[in-house]
Amino acid sequence: MTATITPQELRELCQAGKRIDLIDVRTPVEFRELHLAEARNVPLDQLDPAAVIAARKSESGQPLYVICKSGSRGQMACTKFEAAGFANVVNVAGGTLACEQAGLNVVRGKKAMSLERQVRIAAGAMVAMGTALGAFVHPYLLGLPAFVGCGLVFAGITDTCGMGMILARMPWNQCRDGTCAIP
Repeated sequence: MTATITPQELRELCQAGKRIDLIDVRTPVEFRELHLAEARNVPLDQLDPAAVIAARKSESGQPLYVICKSGSRGQMACTKFEAAGFANVVNVAGGTLACEQAGLNVVRGKKAMSLERQVRIAAGAMVAMGTALGAFVHPYLLGLPAFVGCGLVFAGITDTCGMGMILARMPWNQCRDGTCAIP
């Protein structure tokens, strides 16, 4: 079971002058929009636990804190670290949003469309398009909205989203040379 820390406990560590090693596993565009000042971005889809541990500047006995928007991607990242044999990882409960509300020091950048919103738009468009194609072209094409619906049920049950993972890799969700593809 992955250890967790509340935003209030994290704030107390920061206020006490403790050096924390914090990675944010959201997409670069999400990170650019809002992140904790202490965080560095290591997107979940590019996460290499061994490389992150090797690049740490803190002592090896210190925990590695992992954060995302609300906590679920952070939990997935912690699971990846544990599967790779690194047990001293701590998920920040509630993610960046809860930390901002708890008064931690955040850095704000350009506004971006959230990954969750992109998933809703893509899923809705695929359902509408599949339904129209099934009604006007061929009934077999009704399989597309059925497939999307099954994917959404699977995402809800497992708290993982294949469409979100695909969208996270799209050019508009990446930053290159300090700038993002779409402002």
